[in-house]
Amino acid sequence: MILKDQITNIFVQVDDFCKEFDSQIKQMKLQTLGDHKKRRNRKSVMSDSEIITIMIGFHLGAHKTFKHYYKQIVCGYWKDL
Repeated sequence: MILKDQITNIFVQVDDFCKEFDSQIKQMKLQTLGDHKKRRNRKSVMSDSEIITIMIGFHLGAHKTFKHYYKQIVCGYWKDL
């Protein structure tokens, strides 16, 4: 069972990575496409960091299906965070 402190630590590391990755991707897109292209930039409900952290937690856990993991663990932990 993964502890809340471990999930928090994983989330911080993933969030730092995602911030750096997003800035690099935006920079590369500007160089490649230029400023005159129209782009969609819709925000999602969950951040990339949250989604990646949930997936890491699933793979480190002992649940067989993602549905059970999400209902039992994520819905319980996420309320507290």
